[in-house]
Amino acid sequence: MEPAKTRAAAHPDGIVDLSVGTPVDPVPQVIRQALVGSADTPGYPLTAGTATLRAAITGWLARACRASGDLGVLPTIGSKELVAWLPTLLGVGPGDRVVIPQVCYPTYEVGVRLAGAEVIRSDSLTAVGPAPVKLVWINSPSNPTGRVLPVEHLRKVVAWARERGAVVVSDECYLSLGWETEPVSVLSDEVTGGDYTGVLAVHSLSKRSNLAGYRAGFVGGDPALVGELLAVRKHGGMIVPAPVQAAMAAALTDEEHVAVQRERYAARREILRSALVKAGFEISHSEAGLYLWATRGEDCWQTVDRLAERGILAAPGAFYGPAAARHVRIALTATDERVAAAADRLADGW
Repeated sequence: MEPAKTRAAAHPDGIVDLSVGTPVDPVPQVIRQALVGSADTPGYPLTAGTATLRAAITGWLARACRASGDLGVLPTIGSKELVAWLPTLLGVGPGDRVVIPQVCYPTYEVGVRLAGAEVIRSDSLTAVGPAPVKLVWINSPSNPTGRVLPVEHLRKVVAWARERGAVVVSDECYLSLGWETEPVSVLSDEVTGGDYTGVLAVHSLSKRSNLAGYRAGFVGGDPALVGELLAVRKHGGMIVPAPVQAAMAAALTDEEHVAVQRERYAARREILRSALVKAGFEISHSEAGLYLWATRGEDCWQTVDRLAERGILAAPGAFYGPAAARHVRIALTATDERVAAAADRLADGW
């Protein structure tokens, strides 16, 4: 990416970096106040999370994910560390197979390889074959494609995995950002009916609450699996700092700031989507999430270079799997001014 980034940065009006999903808007005041209010915490924090935070996570999962069963919950140091280390923490190792989406966030594969296991890229479980599978990753809404998996598909994945004794882990970090459809959690009563055996859902406050810098995430689902994770994470020192735990509780019990942030992203999405379509791009999926999955029917690196010539930096689809080599990922995480600049540059012609 460095040559393209250098080229884009040379634009007379500066770079418009749409290659990463890094929030640029302020951390909501209610969250900052909670962080500051918990600053004087000299003792060690709880790996399991405070009672207040656990209640906030459980309440949010019940409301946002429509989960009515007995949930195990655990705060994590953002979601990326959990994605990277979850196979290892669950005892996945050499000789085991892990299914990941065909086009997906690279850290799924990294985590499987850290555990020494075999990666199977597939969106069709019937194509996985008869050999045993230890873990199945699903991601809805998807990063990078914005695709949302329907309830029927989620049910089939859970049933398939349970028949084989595999664990299903659903990355739902973009659940709050549905645009053209309403994403459904794997924990929803529509999917699991309150029985979370062998099922986990991963969530993050990075996008919905602008807390990427806080490293604030959590996992919920099967109490037995969460208990296993807690036991290992205690010894591994994987502990969310106490002030961040207080900030997380505040974020999860306030939806007003989420609605405000959604409006910001919706406006930026409309501007970028319209500009890309007018410039000859086709938008694939992208019905939810923080990105537009765009193609001009050419090699993704060619598209990246052409955008860089206009001072716009996008992520090449090749980063997300061999099947994505003709798409680029356009993030909505830039200021209103930079988004407007990108739209103007795209309107100048291709």
